[in-house]
Amino acid sequence: MNGQNKPRILIVDDSLLNIEILESILEDDYDIVTAGNGAEAIAVLQKESVNISLVLLDINMPIMDGYEVLEIMNEKHWIDDVPVIMISAENSVSSMHRAYELGITDFISRPFDMLIVSHRVKNTIMLYTKQKKLISMVADQIYEKEKNSNLMINVLSHIVEFRNGESGMHVLHVQLFTQILLKQLVKITDKYNITESDISLISRASALHDIGKISIPDEILNKPGRFTDEEFAIMKRHSMEGAKMLDNLVAYKDEPLVKVAYQICRWHHERYDGRGYPDGLKGDEIPISAQIVALADVYDALTSERVYKKAFSHEKAIDMILNNECGVFNPLLMECLKQSAELIRKELDKQTVSMGEHNEMENISIEMLQYDELSSSEETLRLLEYERMKNNFYISVSGGIFFEYTSSPSIVTVNPECCDLFGISEITNDPFHNEQVMSLIHPEDLQKLSEKLHNLPKDEQAVEYNCKVKFRDGEHNAVIICHPVYNSKSEYSGAFGKIVDKGI
Repeated sequence: MNGQNKPRILIVDDSLLNIEILESILEDDYDIVTAGNGAEAIAVLQKESVNISLVLLDINMPIMDGYEVLEIMNEKHWIDDVPVIMISAENSVSSMHRAYELGITDFISRPFDMLIVSHRVKNTIMLYTKQKKLISMVADQIYEKEKNSNLMINVLSHIVEFRNGESGMHVLHVQLFTQILLKQLVKITDKYNITESDISLISRASALHDIGKISIPDEILNKPGRFTDEEFAIMKRHSMEGAKMLDNLVAYKDEPLVKVAYQICRWHHERYDGRGYPDGLKGDEIPISAQIVALADVYDALTSERVYKKAFSHEKAIDMILNNECGVFNPLLMECLKQSAELIRKELDKQTVSMGEHNEMENISIEMLQYDELSSSEETLRLLEYERMKNNFYISVSGGIFFEYTSSPSIVTVNPECCDLFGISEITNDPFHNEQVMSLIHPEDLQKLSEKLHNLPKDEQAVEYNCKVKFRDGEHNAVIICHPVYNSKSEYSGAFGKIVDKGI
């Protein structure tokens, strides 16, 4: 085996004899690096921890002993990726317990048994290699899901922007400004208890702030001049319309993304002094998510060209907001804006979102808007609601039991957890003639569920059906939540949903 392709093992021992014995056992299959004490071992790990597949570590050594090495490996998080097998003649319960507490994977006593050393080294390296591969695969899958989720949200949000005669960058700018302001808010106060996860969630949900505009007539949405009082009253309805769309997602309305998006849609036009709309909320009655997006929305509206106005400069927009010319905002957020103004300007100059990604979303959005059945606001709303619900559903139930069924061609698709729990394939063609799939639910329950789906009134979003479902370990009580899918001719074409396990 070529030395460059061999796993590298670091042997740490102050006894040259012990090192030579271990080398003689392992050198044919591994690339060996040695250290005579703990300090030398740390120096090696500092330089090339990513290349070390395993550490064989003695306990009692001069300068720095094995326990001290483990403590440093924990501090620097090397122990997370580099397994350690402790080697020592000292095999008391207390010493072994301390070593395991510090994160060792295995313990080998001296004198060495060649077979035991060889097998334990091989098994440990194999275990960590598989673990790293699995972690990498999961990370890649999460990245792809996140990327696809964000792309879908942005594409659908762009549909609203293009109807509004805008470039589509408004959605992306609001996301960016929201994230910057949230991060600055966390720096100056812990009043709102905002976590990194909250920052990501609010930023992503901010893309949906204007989805209610899909219900506003084109002649009002794109009017170049001032609105009449009646027109402005219609325009203001978009915040409630967007909130209603999300509130109608019966099966998913309790999911975090939908909850935050609801707050933003409904209340991003409220103002801190109570003079906003639609509910006239005041101060911190307005959720902080909506307050932040409101500020980001106003800033981008000022610095962007619209059919009714020219764009203001960055400096002018900041001054107008700080002088309360655009309504009253939370003083803490005004401070965040002042402190983040230069960063916002720089990020805009850098064109944070790559034009390739922006053009991709723009092309998809334009293509979707070219279809005849999307020519009216009503039909666009139907498509937007369906795609949004489906997207939110997959985001929210990732890791749960979910499925998708299409009637033509007849295919059922399930997630990996569903495969594990039921012992079925991820994709099954012609499921109604597949014994394994058909055995999961009693035929009469399947028939009743199908009837409820086909007969679901158009104003209802989902069907909930209680029945017995056959898991690997026996029948469980379960709730099946399904959302029907219709084609452009309003014909039933499938369903997607989730199974909630209620136990045996």
